[in-house]
Formats: sequence, C-alpha cells, structure tokens
Amino acid sequence: MSEIVNLSSSLRSLNPKISALVPPYLSRQTSSSFSPPRKFKFHSFPDKTCLAAERIRAVDALKQDGGLQELDDSPVSVELGPICGESHFDQVMEEAQKLGESVVIVWMAAWCRKCIYLKPKLEKLAAEFYPRLRFYHVDVNAVPYRLVSRAGVTKMPTIQLWRDGQKQAEVIGGHKAHFVVNEVREMIENDSIS
Repeated sequence: MSEIVNLSSSLRSLNPKISALVPPYLSRQTSSSFSPPRKFKFHSFPDKTCLAAERIRAVDALKQDGGLQELDDSPVSVELGPICGESHFDQVMEEAQKLGESVVIVWMAAWCRKCIYLKPKLEKLAAEFYPRLRFYHVDVNAVPYRLVSRAGVTKMPTIQLWRDGQKQAEVIGGHKAHFVVNEVREMIENDSIS
C-alpha cells in the first residue's frame, strides 16, 4: 500500500497537473493505518506503474524540449453560414471581394442524404481554414432557381470555390464523404497557390 502512496507523490512531483488525476484517497500522506475505501481492491502491478511513470516523464521531457506543443484554442468545427437569397449571395460575394478572400459555397438540399451526411465534415474542414476562408451553404429549395442556375449547380451536393465574384472551381459530392472532403481541401489549397 505504501508503494502506491509513494508512487502518487512521485507522480505529483513530476508534474503538478497529475495531482488532478490521482484519486483523493491516494493523495493523502498518512501513517500505516491508511485504509482505502472497501469497494476498491488493490493489486500490485509494479511493471505497469513504472511504465506509466516513464511515459509521463517522456511527455514532460518533450514539452520542455518544445517537441510537444500545447493545444491551441482554434475551433473544431465552424458552422456553415446560410445564404437565403440572391441578394444575400451578392452581398457575401461583394464582401469577400472587398476583403480579397475566397468563399466556399456548399449547394445542398434538405432531402439529400449525402448533403446531410457531408455537412458536419465540411464544418470540420471549415475550422481548418478559419478565419481566412469563409464557408456558406445554400438550400437549393429555399432560394430562387435563378440563383441556382446562375451558379451552374445541377447536382447535390456541389461545393464551389468563388473568388472575385467568379466561380473558380467545384467539386460534385456524389461519392464517399472523405473523398469529397479531400477533393475540397485540394481545391482550396490549389486556389491558395495561384
């Protein structure tokens, strides 16, 4: 039992953040009369505890050397902004043109299963390019057909890259979502190069 208490104190000395991971009944430094709650059984696994301590030391060493970076606070996903009409579409294009940014437009429909399945994956992709690139979605059944035909959309989902008010490239998402996401990523990266 004293081995476990000693291990918990040595882990705490390696990294103060570890103290949050150590159960409270192990963090107490008490005399030999220490007794854990009855519902827990302790078994001695010296090899596994040593391995865990070695891994923690390795992670700490990597942090100190700069080989392991802290997590950043960038978003995991970014909700696609809705475009609800022709005037709104024109406003988005005009704003992006003023800022010199490209825009990704996802043309989808509420009844389209592939669109519904693809949308959260594209929201994760949007987070990768946030804030330098904006992602929007258009429900083709909620906007005038004139806008849909102006964009040249014939299939769902269609993902288009627009710059300076002009369509630069598009991906038609008729196959597996991870292929579509990779194609969209390539489309964006190719636009960044040119």
